[in-house]
Amino acid sequence: MLNENIKAIRKSKGLSQEELAIKLNVVRQTISKWEQGLSVPDSDMLISISEALETPVSTLLGETVTEPESDELKVISEKLEVINLQLAQRKAARRRMLHGLFISLCAVIVIIAAALIVLNSPYLGWDYSDPETAVAGTAFHAFEWLFVRLAPTIFIGAIVGIFLTRKKV
Repeated sequence: MLNENIKAIRKSKGLSQEELAIKLNVVRQTISKWEQGLSVPDSDMLISISEALETPVSTLLGETVTEPESDELKVISEKLEVINLQLAQRKAARRRMLHGLFISLCAVIVIIAAALIVLNSPYLGWDYSDPETAVAGTAFHAFEWLFVRLAPTIFIGAIVGIFLTRKKV
């Protein structure tokens, strides 16, 4: 028990055998022999060990000390689980946002296309001798020209985006 406790407490304090040996003014092999149970420190040395490890002598002589590493690993794994859950929630929220954006983009394209079909290119009947209607007609024509060429590609991309961002069951 004493040998296991010295080793466990030394490790929990982050000390090597060499560092503990320097604190106790002994050679490293002495620490190794104590930890292997090949020899036992005398009562004065036991007090020195308890002071160096900042641990009561009763703890050194008492029941086996469990290394706190397992508790630390448990805490770390719990924190990692929480972080993993948060990242998964962010990813799901981003996916839902993109899904909604693609659906909205498809709806806007359909609405604009329907409006252009209903209006049947009104700029063709405008009076281009008036500078204000000429500029408006030219701008409307440019918008319609760009829309007709770009909308199909954007619409197909949005539909693909909808399928790629849908919730997988």
